[in-house]
Amino acid sequence: MDVNSYTYHHPTRWDAQFQLASLPELLEQTVAKYSNKPFLHFLGRSYTYAEMHREAQQFAAGLIARGIKPGDRVGLFLPNVPIYASAYYGAMMAGAIVVNFSPLYTVEELAWQVADSGTRLLVSLDVPELYATAASVLECSELETLVVGSLADMLPWYKGLALKTLGRSKVAKVAYSNTIVGFGDMLGDPAKTSFPPIDAAQDIALLQYTGGTTGRPKGAMLGHSQLAMNAQQTAGLNPFGDPSNEIFMGALPFFHVFANTALLNHAMVTGGSIAMVPRFDAGQVLDTIARYKATGFPGVPTMFQALLDHPKLAKTDLSSLKVCISGGAPMPAPVHDKFEAVTGVRVVEGYGLTESSGVVSANPYEGVRKKGTIGQLVMGTEVILLDKEDPEKLAPEGEPGELAVHGPQIMRGYWNKPETGNDTFVERDGKRYLRTGDVAVMDEDGFLEIVDRIKDMIAVGGFKVFPSQVEDVLLENDAVKEVLVIGVPDEYLGERPRAYVTLNDENATAEDLCEWLNARVGKHERVESIVIREELPKTLVGKLDRKALRAELGI
Repeated sequence: MDVNSYTYHHPTRWDAQFQLASLPELLEQTVAKYSNKPFLHFLGRSYTYAEMHREAQQFAAGLIARGIKPGDRVGLFLPNVPIYASAYYGAMMAGAIVVNFSPLYTVEELAWQVADSGTRLLVSLDVPELYATAASVLECSELETLVVGSLADMLPWYKGLALKTLGRSKVAKVAYSNTIVGFGDMLGDPAKTSFPPIDAAQDIALLQYTGGTTGRPKGAMLGHSQLAMNAQQTAGLNPFGDPSNEIFMGALPFFHVFANTALLNHAMVTGGSIAMVPRFDAGQVLDTIARYKATGFPGVPTMFQALLDHPKLAKTDLSSLKVCISGGAPMPAPVHDKFEAVTGVRVVEGYGLTESSGVVSANPYEGVRKKGTIGQLVMGTEVILLDKEDPEKLAPEGEPGELAVHGPQIMRGYWNKPETGNDTFVERDGKRYLRTGDVAVMDEDGFLEIVDRIKDMIAVGGFKVFPSQVEDVLLENDAVKEVLVIGVPDEYLGERPRAYVTLNDENATAEDLCEWLNARVGKHERVESIVIREELPKTLVGKLDRKALRAELGI
């Protein structure tokens, strides 16, 4: 659908022109305007833009002095801590490509991704679990240098002192050497350093690994232009006046593409602040929102459910919040409605992918929105719907199709996979569209709704069943808290749906829920059983994980 055929409800024009620049260039511009403004709040200590920028320059100088050259890969194996930002932007200032690694990776997972990316230097933390994993990878891989930050040094002085003296078991005993270096010792002198030029249009800034729907994860190559454009597109969604006044709740992990754009780079390009926590903890998040008067909270649906479940919620002042943005997975309607009813805060859903630098669409923060949809496209972004059976054709008018996206934020391709072809991109009318694998519909107002994933569809006797549609019905039952529907083998029909649920009501039975559900869905959508569980598998950022459930069950 042509964007000119419907009313565009975002506050910035769809055809707005954004600045083509590298992330370090945008950071310098922000520092020039907001030098002494807080950029990061971390457990009681605040860091200004000038402080973070200076440390980033020093880290860049240290990298260059250690032989890191433009295009070399520098890995970040960190939770949400202040040195993430200085190492992230500092590596880019040195012309390096940042590689994000989840701090929950095992030795095997980290070693494989270090090898695949060719990471030369890795930044981590003196937390025992992280340090042990990183040090093991240093020994068993081609990794050359491990840089270890001190958590105590990032805290207010009194908390840092307490950690060093009373919490010694929580601090790793780092074996410093020529190859294991303290973060402070990596900081060089920018005045004596020649920084390489950065070509925003051509240079890769970040390797962001996908979750890997099949096989090994793939490294999406995101250039400076893609990341910078998507940060500006995200900033263009803000209707609330001066964006430098915004204070974002930083509970999403920075290593994830959603947080990388919607939190870190978004705040950086606008002069906003981030009140960050090392990892998601519902009680700590509520305390942080109240303490710093957070105005925006990007999260995933399970975070909002966790806040609803927490006893502190009713006593916490959330009046500063203007909007919560839910992404990463569809938000169940009962969670959406209950969170708004309990908190009085508007929740809007959005959509994005690793391969799109983070954000493709969102519901407007004010005015018109449509619950259950992923909203309208962000500025400069176009989509087509492809036929589910033949991606060379468009989907029939009015029918669901595979969502394919074109825009300035779309990745260059996958790292070390030059053969990437029609399974990833499709050419149409001279434009290259990213195939998302998500099945969507668009209404007459330009609002998109994700129906399901191509690979998640269940084939029942020749009919296609969308798991999400069955899940949506089951979530209408107040006894059901979370649900995943997968296909299980069936001798007669090929596959049949089966539902796995967690409960709000411990008295509910699988038999009663099954009977209730099957009376409300089509014949081919009826589940063969419902399995009640204490918990369902989730991804690193808290999304319900259908792939992990299938793997657990050997399906």
